[in-house]
Amino acid sequence: MSLHDLMRQLQVRNNSKIVLVVADGLGGLPLAPGGKTELETAQTPNLDALATRGVLGSSTPVIPGITPGSGPGHLGLFGYDPLEFRIGRGVLEALGIDFDLGPNDVAIRGNFCTIDDKGIITDRRAGRIASEIGAKLCEKLAKIKIPGVECFVRPVKEYRLVIVFRGEGLGGNVEDTDPQKTGVPPLDPVARDAASKKTADIAREFLKQAREVLKDDHPANFFTMRGIDKRPQIPTFEEVYGLRAGAIAVYPMYRGLARLVSMKVLDAGQTLADQCARLEKTWNDFDFFFLHYKYTDSTGEDGNFAAKVERIEQLDAAIPKITALKPDVLMVTGDHSTPSKMKSHSWHPVPVLLAADMCRTDPCTSFGEAECLKGGLGQFQAKYLMSLAMAHAGRLEKYGA
Repeated sequence: MSLHDLMRQLQVRNNSKIVLVVADGLGGLPLAPGGKTELETAQTPNLDALATRGVLGSSTPVIPGITPGSGPGHLGLFGYDPLEFRIGRGVLEALGIDFDLGPNDVAIRGNFCTIDDKGIITDRRAGRIASEIGAKLCEKLAKIKIPGVECFVRPVKEYRLVIVFRGEGLGGNVEDTDPQKTGVPPLDPVARDAASKKTADIAREFLKQAREVLKDDHPANFFTMRGIDKRPQIPTFEEVYGLRAGAIAVYPMYRGLARLVSMKVLDAGQTLADQCARLEKTWNDFDFFFLHYKYTDSTGEDGNFAAKVERIEQLDAAIPKITALKPDVLMVTGDHSTPSKMKSHSWHPVPVLLAADMCRTDPCTSFGEAECLKGGLGQFQAKYLMSLAMAHAGRLEKYGA
């Protein structure tokens, strides 16, 4: 029996409320051996108070040693095995901006970048251009025509864009063109199977024309392609868990992740205060809330330890607005670790805090990586977080006689 089949069989409906706060890239590393991580350095009295009355642990997003992208990281937290449900980032970005993907569509996440006169990438994010600039560049790219296929180009946020190819016979199994580093040229789009060769050829032609279109638009004079894929069939969150779920996320990709599993995506405004206000306003409408906080990840990717500490403290300051609503289960964790020391996602286990009246509390009194290693939840795969939440909310029947 699969995990989802078990959840369908045991789910119980009641009036409990579950809140999952995902601080993207929450896990970190000390800058020097024996030092403190960003989470341990931050002043977090509200999270520490939750840790004292709750229980801590560490989650493994995929399997030990595997560094996850944000898609697999979040799917694991939602209770979907990321090794079974593989979704390209292009699909998530497209869904996040409300693009209606059809069965003949291949979606691609694009990153505007800077290349020099030899075609070498000097900045993978084009200086994080403003969203207004990205939108104008997308208008230029939308004029590209390729026989036999429709091409759609949409801005997402800052340097991010979505490209969708629509046509018959398109496969979604194509390699990224982003080499994930500077000092080298973009990669060629290569099909991983015969069914995707047509898609790779179209992508190659699109990139060829795009290079000419953008050649004078420094710093965003080119772009890379990531997460090339078609929309998969996936069971809904309510079907699996019996929960009416609302998603409160600012960034399109995370809204797309929620929409992929059929959560209701709510207007989140632009700030954490806006998100908390939306949570309060819609409190009676849903059983489960997913609240996403991006900036612990972006500061980690920038290698800015102090800024990540500050962002964690800002999240901590918002916790009383959530606890004031008296959720039956409140979980705070991340989809993966993004240590400032590494300036990237990593394979390290992610801190988990679960607070509920039914917790078997542990001796931990602060929320940080070292304390989480001592916590009562132990170290577990992220895909089991939802079953823990359901149990603590009284939403699971006994299994077996």
